[in-house]
Amino acid sequence: MSDTPDQKSNLETDERFPSGPWVGFFIQWGSRSRTELDLRFADGKLTGHGADWVGEFIVKGGYQTEDGKCWWSKRYVGGHDVFYQGFNEGRGIWGTWQIPQVTWRGGFHIWPKGQEEGEHDIVEEEIPLEELLLATAEGV
Repeated sequence: MSDTPDQKSNLETDERFPSGPWVGFFIQWGSRSRTELDLRFADGKLTGHGADWVGEFIVKGGYQTEDGKCWWSKRYVGGHDVFYQGFNEGRGIWGTWQIPQVTWRGGFHIWPKGQEEGEHDIVEEEIPLEELLLATAEGV
């Protein structure tokens, strides 16, 4: 994403929501699938694009710095929409995704590229990750 000087001045200053490259995974049918995104956080709006094994997609949604809640739609180019909701407590964004037309849903976790994935795996040893993501996202 290339920002003009005016667009850069509106970028979010909360360190939980840095604009730029993000990485992570979503869980579907019990297995992790990697995802890469380029996100922009500004004035409560979340926009961007990315790709995963399904294909390329566009992201549009919002976020709140007061409580860390986030929500967005991921629209695959020439394909379907996937709806995400989650929260950011300082270790990336956790939550659930769903495709209502086919009642599919699962968990996800994304974080700014450059943070070590190992920082986010500690919780898995205590509670199965999908169970944790689904349980915590229901409170969102």
